[in-house]
Amino acid sequence: MTTFDVMRIFIPATIAFLIGVGLTPFLTHLLYKNRMWKRTGGKNGLDGKPAEVFNQLHKTKEVGTPRFGGIIVWGSVLLTAGLLQVLWVFFPDAFGQLAFISRNQTWVPLAALIVGALVGFVDDLFEVQGRAGLKLRIRLLIVAAVALLCAWWFYDKLGVSSISFPFAAGPVELGAWFIPLFVLVALFIYAGGVIDGLDGLAGGVFLTIFGAYAGIAFFQDQMDIAALAAAIAGGLLAFLWFNIPPARFYLSETGTMGLTLALTVIAFLTDTLGGGRGVTVLPIIALPLVITVVSNVLQILSKKILKKKLFRIAPLHHHFEALGWPSYKVTMRYWIVGIIAAIIGMIIALI
Repeated sequence: MTTFDVMRIFIPATIAFLIGVGLTPFLTHLLYKNRMWKRTGGKNGLDGKPAEVFNQLHKTKEVGTPRFGGIIVWGSVLLTAGLLQVLWVFFPDAFGQLAFISRNQTWVPLAALIVGALVGFVDDLFEVQGRAGLKLRIRLLIVAAVALLCAWWFYDKLGVSSISFPFAAGPVELGAWFIPLFVLVALFIYAGGVIDGLDGLAGGVFLTIFGAYAGIAFFQDQMDIAALAAAIAGGLLAFLWFNIPPARFYLSETGTMGLTLALTVIAFLTDTLGGGRGVTVLPIIALPLVITVVSNVLQILSKKILKKKLFRIAPLHHHFEALGWPSYKVTMRYWIVGIIAAIIGMIIALI
């Protein structure tokens, strides 16, 4: 690894951050001018009944703060990728190695990011228009469909049908079972997107996760993937600058769907293709997302089997709020847990 290799990671991240910060005043003006927030606060639980504890905590917060904050993230990433690609065309000697759009490494995660962002944008648009957003089953079907296409690309075009485990002698061959595994991982990670519930929480968590995968890809010499993950981290850092309490806007579905789909693809790209363990360390690196999903599942099972709640409210970060923790304390402790988990995951991935 050379100094220039390091700069190939830091430069896209810095450009994405600067573009994101530059875009924010214009986006904020449009969002507030057009009142791009939910018309009524509160939400229903998975059983269709009003989520009473959540509504007590957040009903007034959801009205008056715009959605669509994810535009800052994916917009800055796409503009960074496009800018470096254009500079490479006109100045190949100076910028050739900084361009990170490539068929074998970043086409698929970029496509997943774009599709997820656009679908999420439609859902957010419905929400701010006072209509019901896309139903959960519809969003899950879309995520599954995108994941299925990505899985097919890995299996058929890239010849990937195995994943690697720490301390194992070699990759574990899954054959065609690789495809449903890919889809299940994508659905699970997407379900963790509901972590976008407190000011600064989702931005900090996703920032740590993509930063970890940028490091893994870098040490596996997958420079284009590392640059893309770093650019996403840079865009998230710009978003987080304006999302810390009090949040200027929320990441919302256009952010979480795009990010979770891109994360799934990047995890698989940094697995056997890169000679690493990107998939098996995903539950560790993305521990806050895992905790979010597991707490939701446990809450549902407890209500159905034991006829009582396990937590005052799920997911877990709202349970801590209901116990009286200030939201900023919940957020910052999640950041700490996320950073430690990411470090542990990177160590295991690179052993």
